[in-house]
Amino acid sequence: MLPIPDNVILNFDRALRTLFAPAVSRRPHPDAGLPEAALTEAERRHVAGLMRVNHSGEVCAQALYQGQSLTARNPDIAQALTQAAEEETEHLAWCERRLQELGSHKSLLNPLWYTGSFALGLVAGVLGDRWNLGFLAETERQVEGHLDGHLQRLPAQDAKSRAIVEQMKADEIRHAETAIAHGAAELPLMVKLAMKLTAKVMTQTAYWV
Repeated sequence: MLPIPDNVILNFDRALRTLFAPAVSRRPHPDAGLPEAALTEAERRHVAGLMRVNHSGEVCAQALYQGQSLTARNPDIAQALTQAAEEETEHLAWCERRLQELGSHKSLLNPLWYTGSFALGLVAGVLGDRWNLGFLAETERQVEGHLDGHLQRLPAQDAKSRAIVEQMKADEIRHAETAIAHGAAELPLMVKLAMKLTAKVMTQTAYWV
């Protein structure tokens, strides 16, 4: 395991790259080769809003997992969290390029979302590995539900956006299963509700800003 100062520097570098550098995907983009759909201007703005929300959600996930990995006690769990964060980076790349194709922009409030999520990740890690993994599992469950909602709201003809969201959903399900397999604790109901409320504020804001 890296010494704490090195970990701090590494995570600061990851934060800067997440927020300000173009994300890179090791895997092919899920929408590669799919044709661009004929969208009305209203549909294009709506899809852009949804993809901006998805991008901000991945910024939050990236920050949460980085904070959690920094304070995780078990090296295997820290590695699982780091792996999840790396896959969230791919999600960032997919959403980022889709936003560019739609002629839109990332949320201007991403630095705020990142800071809050990173702090939550640090707290989750301090509480212990079982609770740390519990936050990971619950986050992924809520994201899965959120992506399901987007699949219902995306225009049926927009195969590119739908392919991205469907692959993101599959990855989130796998992340939750990994957390459970490592011994995730079930979070109290009030914590789950607080997470949902926070996510609702972020999604409603990021859709527009």
